[in-house]
Amino acid sequence: MKVLILSPFFTPNTGGVETHLDDLVEHMRERHQVYVLTYQPLMNKIKAPKIEKKPNLEIRRVSWFRGFFNKLEPYPALQFLYLVPRLFLSTFWFMLWHRVDVVHAHGISAAFIARVLNFIFRKRIVVSTHAIYAWLYDVNKGLLAKMMKWIFSGFDRILTLSNQSRDEWIKIGIEPKKVITYRYWVDQKVFRPHHSFTLSEPAALFVGRLIENKGIRTLLNVAEKNKDIIFAFIGEGPLSNVINVAKKRLDNIAFLGRKRNTELGWYYNNVYAVIVPSLYEEGCGRVILEALSCGTPVIASDCKGIREVLDDSVGVFIKPTEENISKVLRETNFGKLSKNCRTYAEKMFSSKNAKVIEEAYES
Repeated sequence: MKVLILSPFFTPNTGGVETHLDDLVEHMRERHQVYVLTYQPLMNKIKAPKIEKKPNLEIRRVSWFRGFFNKLEPYPALQFLYLVPRLFLSTFWFMLWHRVDVVHAHGISAAFIARVLNFIFRKRIVVSTHAIYAWLYDVNKGLLAKMMKWIFSGFDRILTLSNQSRDEWIKIGIEPKKVITYRYWVDQKVFRPHHSFTLSEPAALFVGRLIENKGIRTLLNVAEKNKDIIFAFIGEGPLSNVINVAKKRLDNIAFLGRKRNTELGWYYNNVYAVIVPSLYEEGCGRVILEALSCGTPVIASDCKGIREVLDDSVGVFIKPTEENISKVLRETNFGKLSKNCRTYAEKMFSSKNAKVIEEAYES
Protein backbone atom coordinates (compact mmCIF):
# COMPACT_ATOMS: atom_id res chain seq x y z
CA MET A 1 0.00 0.00 0.00
CA LYS A 2 1.19 3.54 -0.78
CA VAL A 3 0.31 6.05 1.93
CA LEU A 4 0.59 9.84 1.76
CA ILE A 5 0.95 11.53 5.17
CA LEU A 6 -0.20 15.13 4.81
CA SER A 7 0.62 17.60 7.61
CA PRO A 8 1.72 21.26 7.83
CA PHE A 9 4.03 20.27 10.70
CA PHE A 10 6.69 17.58 10.80
CA THR A 11 10.18 17.04 12.18
CA PRO A 12 12.31 19.10 12.80
CA ASN A 13 9.39 21.11 14.17
CA THR A 14 8.98 20.08 17.79
CA GLY A 15 5.77 19.09 19.52
CA GLY A 16 3.59 16.16 20.44
CA VAL A 17 2.00 15.89 17.00
CA GLU A 18 5.37 15.97 15.25
CA THR A 19 6.74 13.24 17.52
CA HIS A 20 3.63 11.12 16.95
CA LEU A 21 4.13 11.48 13.20
CA ASP A 22 7.72 10.27 13.56
CA ASP A 23 6.42 7.18 15.35
CA LEU A 24 3.66 6.68 12.80
CA VAL A 25 5.99 6.94 9.84
CA GLU A 26 8.52 4.53 11.35
CA HIS A 27 5.80 2.00 12.10
CA MET A 28 4.09 2.23 8.72
CA ARG A 29 7.19 2.12 6.54
CA GLU A 30 7.89 -1.37 7.83
CA ARG A 31 4.70 -2.43 6.04
CA HIS A 32 3.96 0.17 3.35
CA GLN A 33 5.51 2.75 1.06
CA VAL A 34 5.11 6.05 2.90
CA TYR A 35 5.28 9.59 1.53
CA VAL A 36 5.22 12.67 3.75
CA LEU A 37 4.27 16.07 2.36
CA THR A 38 4.82 18.98 4.74
CA TYR A 39 6.27 22.47 5.15
CA GLN A 40 9.78 23.46 6.06
CA PRO A 41 9.68 24.23 9.82
CA LEU A 42 7.33 27.15 10.40
CA MET A 43 7.97 27.63 14.13
CA ASN A 44 11.77 27.73 14.22
CA LYS A 45 14.65 28.73 11.95
CA ILE A 46 15.92 25.23 11.27
CA LYS A 47 16.45 24.39 7.60
CA ALA A 48 15.59 20.78 6.81
CA PRO A 49 16.27 18.83 3.58
CA LYS A 50 13.72 19.52 0.84
CA ILE A 51 13.66 15.82 -0.01
CA GLU A 52 14.66 13.12 2.46
CA LYS A 53 14.66 9.45 1.52
CA LYS A 54 14.88 6.25 3.56
CA PRO A 55 13.76 2.70 2.74
CA ASN A 56 10.01 2.85 2.02
CA LEU A 57 9.92 6.53 3.01
CA GLU A 58 10.13 9.82 1.14
CA ILE A 59 9.69 13.16 2.94
CA ARG A 60 9.07 16.33 0.91
CA ARG A 61 9.21 19.73 2.62
CA VAL A 62 8.00 22.82 0.79
CA SER A 63 9.00 26.38 1.69
CA TRP A 64 6.54 28.96 3.03
CA PHE A 65 6.61 32.27 4.87
CA ARG A 66 7.96 31.77 8.39
CA GLY A 67 7.23 33.56 11.63
CA PHE A 68 3.47 33.93 11.29
CA PHE A 69 1.97 30.80 12.84
CA ASN A 70 2.54 31.71 16.49
CA LYS A 71 1.38 35.29 15.88
CA LEU A 72 -1.89 33.93 14.49
CA GLU A 73 -2.48 31.62 17.49
CA PRO A 74 -5.52 33.66 18.73
CA TYR A 75 -7.10 33.59 15.26
CA PRO A 76 -7.82 30.00 14.08
CA ALA A 77 -9.43 31.13 10.83
CA LEU A 78 -6.32 33.14 9.87
CA GLN A 79 -4.07 30.22 10.82
CA PHE A 80 -6.13 28.06 8.49
CA LEU A 81 -5.78 30.56 5.62
CA TYR A 82 -2.05 30.81 6.26
CA LEU A 83 -1.43 27.05 6.21
CA VAL A 84 -3.55 25.95 3.25
CA PRO A 85 -2.41 27.62 -0.05
CA ARG A 86 1.12 26.34 -0.68
CA LEU A 87 0.52 22.88 0.75
CA PHE A 88 -2.65 22.59 -1.35
CA LEU A 89 -0.78 23.30 -4.59
CA SER A 90 2.10 21.01 -3.66
CA THR A 91 -0.27 18.16 -2.81
CA PHE A 92 -2.14 18.58 -6.09
CA TRP A 93 1.10 18.47 -8.06
CA PHE A 94 2.42 15.49 -6.09
CA MET A 95 -0.73 13.44 -6.62
CA LEU A 96 -0.70 14.16 -10.35
CA TRP A 97 2.63 12.38 -10.63
CA HIS A 98 2.52 9.76 -7.86
CA ARG A 99 0.09 6.93 -7.28
CA VAL A 100 -1.12 6.67 -3.69
CA ASP A 101 -3.77 4.42 -2.19
CA VAL A 102 -4.52 6.35 1.00
CA VAL A 103 -4.17 10.00 2.02
CA HIS A 104 -3.83 10.45 5.78
CA ALA A 105 -4.38 14.11 6.74
CA HIS A 106 -3.43 15.56 10.13
CA GLY A 107 -5.30 18.57 11.46
CA ILE A 108 -7.93 20.82 9.92
CA SER A 109 -5.81 22.49 7.22
CA ALA A 110 -4.57 19.17 5.84
CA ALA A 111 -8.10 17.77 6.11
CA PHE A 112 -9.46 20.57 3.92
CA ILE A 113 -6.79 19.92 1.30
CA ALA A 114 -7.46 16.18 1.22
CA ARG A 115 -11.22 16.68 1.07
CA VAL A 116 -11.12 19.11 -1.87
CA LEU A 117 -8.53 17.20 -3.88
CA ASN A 118 -10.49 13.99 -3.44
CA PHE A 119 -13.08 15.34 -5.86
CA ILE A 120 -10.32 14.90 -8.46
CA PHE A 121 -8.28 11.90 -7.31
CA ARG A 122 -10.91 9.72 -5.56
CA LYS A 123 -8.65 8.00 -3.01
CA ARG A 124 -9.37 6.60 0.42
CA ILE A 125 -8.95 9.51 2.83
CA VAL A 126 -8.36 9.32 6.57
CA VAL A 127 -7.93 12.22 9.00
CA SER A 128 -6.43 12.39 12.49
CA THR A 129 -7.45 15.16 14.86
CA HIS A 130 -5.02 16.10 17.64
CA ALA A 131 -7.05 18.62 19.63
CA ILE A 132 -10.44 19.34 21.17
CA TYR A 133 -12.59 21.68 19.05
CA ALA A 134 -15.15 22.98 21.53
CA TRP A 135 -16.64 25.38 18.99
CA LEU A 136 -18.00 22.39 17.05
CA TYR A 137 -21.01 22.49 19.35
CA ASP A 138 -21.94 25.82 17.75
CA VAL A 139 -22.19 24.22 14.33
CA ASN A 140 -25.49 25.96 13.58
CA LYS A 141 -24.16 29.34 14.66
CA GLY A 142 -20.89 29.79 12.80
CA LEU A 143 -19.71 29.51 9.20
CA LEU A 144 -16.41 27.96 10.29
CA ALA A 145 -18.13 25.19 12.23
CA LYS A 146 -20.42 24.43 9.30
CA MET A 147 -17.39 24.19 7.05
CA MET A 148 -15.84 21.69 9.46
CA LYS A 149 -18.92 19.49 9.15
CA TRP A 150 -18.63 19.58 5.35
CA ILE A 151 -14.90 18.80 5.41
CA PHE A 152 -15.00 15.89 7.84
CA SER A 153 -18.17 14.27 6.55
CA GLY A 154 -16.27 13.42 3.35
CA PHE A 155 -13.65 11.25 5.06
CA ASP A 156 -13.70 7.47 5.15
CA ARG A 157 -12.39 7.47 8.73
CA ILE A 158 -11.88 10.13 11.39
CA LEU A 159 -9.34 9.21 14.07
CA THR A 160 -9.71 11.04 17.39
CA LEU A 161 -7.59 10.94 20.54
CA SER A 162 -10.45 10.82 23.05
CA ASN A 163 -14.09 9.90 23.42
CA GLN A 164 -14.77 13.57 24.12
CA SER A 165 -13.46 14.45 20.67
CA ARG A 166 -15.38 11.56 19.10
CA ASP A 167 -18.60 12.82 20.66
CA GLU A 168 -17.96 16.28 19.21
CA TRP A 169 -17.92 14.99 15.65
CA ILE A 170 -20.95 12.75 16.12
CA LYS A 171 -22.92 15.61 17.65
CA ILE A 172 -22.49 17.75 14.52
CA GLY A 173 -23.77 14.96 12.30
CA ILE A 174 -20.80 12.78 11.33
CA GLU A 175 -21.72 9.10 10.99
CA PRO A 176 -20.66 7.33 14.22
CA LYS A 177 -19.17 4.39 12.32
CA LYS A 178 -16.68 6.75 10.68
CA VAL A 179 -15.27 8.12 13.95
CA ILE A 180 -12.70 5.92 15.69
CA THR A 181 -10.79 6.62 18.91
CA TYR A 182 -7.10 5.76 19.12
CA ARG A 183 -4.14 6.54 21.39
CA TYR A 184 -0.61 7.73 20.77
CA TRP A 185 2.14 5.29 21.62
CA VAL A 186 5.76 5.72 22.65
CA ASP A 187 8.88 3.62 22.17
CA GLN A 188 9.09 1.82 25.50
CA LYS A 189 12.80 1.13 24.91
CA VAL A 190 13.63 4.82 24.51
CA PHE A 191 11.35 6.01 27.31
CA ARG A 192 12.08 3.79 30.30
CA PRO A 193 13.08 4.19 33.95
CA HIS A 194 16.82 4.68 34.46
CA HIS A 195 17.18 7.15 37.34
CA SER A 196 20.84 8.12 37.15
CA PHE A 197 21.09 9.99 40.43
CA THR A 198 19.08 10.90 43.52
CA LEU A 199 17.86 14.50 43.60
CA SER A 200 18.93 16.48 46.65
CA GLU A 201 15.93 18.79 46.27
CA PRO A 202 12.50 18.58 44.61
CA ALA A 203 12.35 19.29 40.88
CA ALA A 204 9.45 19.61 38.44
CA LEU A 205 9.56 19.67 34.65
CA PHE A 206 7.52 21.30 31.90
CA VAL A 207 7.92 20.06 28.30
CA GLY A 208 6.04 21.63 25.40
CA ARG A 209 5.40 24.68 23.27
CA LEU A 210 6.05 27.89 25.15
CA ILE A 211 2.74 29.63 24.51
CA GLU A 212 0.19 31.37 26.71
CA ASN A 213 -2.45 28.64 26.92
CA LYS A 214 0.10 26.07 28.14
CA GLY A 215 0.13 27.78 31.54
CA ILE A 216 3.73 29.00 31.39
CA ARG A 217 3.13 32.25 33.32
CA THR A 218 1.24 30.39 36.04
CA LEU A 219 4.14 28.00 36.46
CA LEU A 220 6.65 30.86 36.66
CA ASN A 221 4.58 32.44 39.43
CA VAL A 222 4.57 29.11 41.27
CA ALA A 223 8.36 29.00 40.97
CA GLU A 224 8.65 32.45 42.53
CA LYS A 225 6.61 31.34 45.55
CA ASN A 226 8.40 27.98 45.96
CA LYS A 227 12.10 28.78 45.72
CA ASP A 228 13.18 25.49 47.30
CA ILE A 229 11.79 23.60 44.27
CA ILE A 230 13.58 23.55 40.91
CA PHE A 231 11.39 24.24 37.87
CA ALA A 232 12.84 23.13 34.54
CA PHE A 233 11.42 24.17 31.15
CA ILE A 234 12.06 22.39 27.84
CA GLY A 235 10.63 23.76 24.60
CA GLU A 236 10.52 26.74 22.29
CA GLY A 237 7.97 29.38 21.46
CA PRO A 238 6.92 33.02 21.92
CA LEU A 239 7.36 32.93 25.72
CA SER A 240 11.04 31.91 25.61
CA ASN A 241 12.09 35.45 26.50
CA VAL A 242 9.64 35.54 29.43
CA ILE A 243 11.30 32.43 30.89
CA ASN A 244 14.77 33.85 30.30
CA VAL A 245 13.86 37.04 32.17
CA ALA A 246 12.49 35.01 35.09
CA LYS A 247 15.59 32.82 35.08
CA LYS A 248 17.83 35.85 35.65
CA ARG A 249 16.11 36.73 38.92
CA LEU A 250 15.15 33.25 40.17
CA ASP A 251 17.83 30.68 40.94
CA ASN A 252 15.33 27.81 40.91
CA ILE A 253 14.44 28.12 37.22
CA ALA A 254 16.30 26.13 34.56
CA PHE A 255 15.53 26.88 30.91
CA LEU A 256 16.89 24.09 28.73
CA GLY A 257 15.50 25.22 25.36
CA ARG A 258 14.75 22.84 22.54
CA LYS A 259 15.67 19.16 22.97
CA ARG A 260 15.39 16.23 20.62
CA ASN A 261 12.63 13.84 21.59
CA THR A 262 15.13 11.04 22.14
CA GLU A 263 16.93 13.19 24.74
CA LEU A 264 13.87 13.76 26.91
CA GLY A 265 14.03 10.44 28.73
CA TRP A 266 17.01 11.57 30.81
CA TYR A 267 15.13 14.66 32.02
CA TYR A 268 11.93 12.76 32.78
CA ASN A 269 13.95 10.35 34.88
CA ASN A 270 15.53 13.05 37.02
CA VAL A 271 12.56 15.04 38.27
CA TYR A 272 9.91 14.27 40.86
CA ALA A 273 7.04 15.12 38.53
CA VAL A 274 6.13 16.46 35.10
CA ILE A 275 3.61 19.32 35.08
CA VAL A 276 1.00 19.88 32.35
CA PRO A 277 -0.81 23.08 33.52
CA SER A 278 -2.78 23.68 30.32
CA LEU A 279 -5.39 26.44 30.35
CA TYR A 280 -7.48 24.79 27.63
CA GLU A 281 -8.94 21.36 26.82
CA GLU A 282 -5.98 19.17 25.86
CA GLY A 283 -6.76 16.36 23.45
CA CYS A 284 -3.97 14.16 24.78
CA GLY A 285 -0.64 15.46 26.08
CA ARG A 286 2.02 13.19 24.62
CA VAL A 287 4.39 14.38 27.33
CA ILE A 288 2.21 12.44 29.78
CA LEU A 289 2.81 9.16 27.94
CA GLU A 290 6.57 9.70 27.81
CA ALA A 291 6.86 10.69 31.48
CA LEU A 292 4.83 7.71 32.72
CA SER A 293 6.91 5.35 30.57
CA CYS A 294 9.98 6.68 32.42
CA GLY A 295 8.34 6.04 35.77
CA THR A 296 7.65 9.72 36.48
CA PRO A 297 4.26 10.86 37.83
CA VAL A 298 2.32 13.68 36.20
CA ILE A 299 0.48 16.72 37.54
CA ALA A 300 -2.07 17.72 34.89
CA SER A 301 -5.00 20.03 34.32
CA ASP A 302 -8.30 18.28 34.84
CA CYS A 303 -9.38 17.88 31.21
CA LYS A 304 -11.63 15.15 29.83
CA GLY A 305 -9.09 14.18 27.19
CA ILE A 306 -6.26 13.90 29.73
CA ARG A 307 -8.45 11.77 32.01
CA GLU A 308 -8.56 9.17 29.23
CA VAL A 309 -4.78 8.62 29.42
CA LEU A 310 -4.06 9.41 33.08
CA ASP A 311 -5.61 8.27 36.35
CA ASP A 312 -5.12 8.77 40.07
CA SER A 313 -2.77 5.80 40.39
CA VAL A 314 -0.03 7.62 38.42
CA GLY A 315 -0.90 11.30 38.55
CA VAL A 316 -2.75 14.19 40.13
CA PHE A 317 -5.49 16.25 38.47
CA ILE A 318 -5.68 19.95 39.26
CA LYS A 319 -7.35 23.17 38.34
CA PRO A 320 -4.19 24.98 37.12
CA THR A 321 -3.89 27.77 39.68
CA GLU A 322 -0.76 28.83 41.54
CA GLU A 323 -2.20 27.69 44.86
CA ASN A 324 -3.24 24.26 43.57
CA ILE A 325 0.09 23.53 41.91
CA SER A 326 2.05 24.61 44.98
CA LYS A 327 -0.10 22.45 47.25
CA VAL A 328 0.23 19.35 45.08
CA LEU A 329 4.01 19.73 44.77
CA ARG A 330 4.37 19.90 48.55
CA GLU A 331 1.80 17.36 49.70
CA THR A 332 1.88 14.54 47.10
CA ASN A 333 3.76 11.29 47.70
CA PHE A 334 5.40 11.08 44.26
CA GLY A 335 7.44 8.04 45.23
CA LYS A 336 4.24 6.05 45.75
CA LEU A 337 2.81 7.14 42.40
CA SER A 338 6.09 6.40 40.62
CA LYS A 339 5.86 2.69 41.48
CA ASN A 340 2.78 2.35 39.28
CA CYS A 341 3.87 4.40 36.27
CA ARG A 342 5.87 1.94 34.16
CA THR A 343 3.35 -0.90 34.38
CA TYR A 344 0.56 1.53 33.54
CA ALA A 345 2.47 2.87 30.50
CA GLU A 346 3.30 -0.58 29.13
CA LYS A 347 -0.37 -1.49 29.24
CA MET A 348 -1.70 1.75 27.75
CA PHE A 349 0.91 3.16 25.34
CA SER A 350 2.58 0.36 23.38
CA SER A 351 2.93 0.27 19.59
CA LYS A 352 -0.13 -2.01 19.48
CA ASN A 353 -2.10 1.24 19.38
CA ALA A 354 -1.01 1.69 15.77
CA LYS A 355 -3.29 -1.17 14.71
CA VAL A 356 -6.32 1.15 14.79
CA ILE A 357 -4.68 3.41 12.20
CA GLU A 358 -3.68 0.50 9.97
CA GLU A 359 -7.26 -0.75 10.00
CA ALA A 360 -8.45 2.73 9.00
CA TYR A 361 -6.31 2.51 5.87
CA GLU A 362 -8.11 -0.63 4.69
CA SER A 363 -11.07 -0.15 2.38
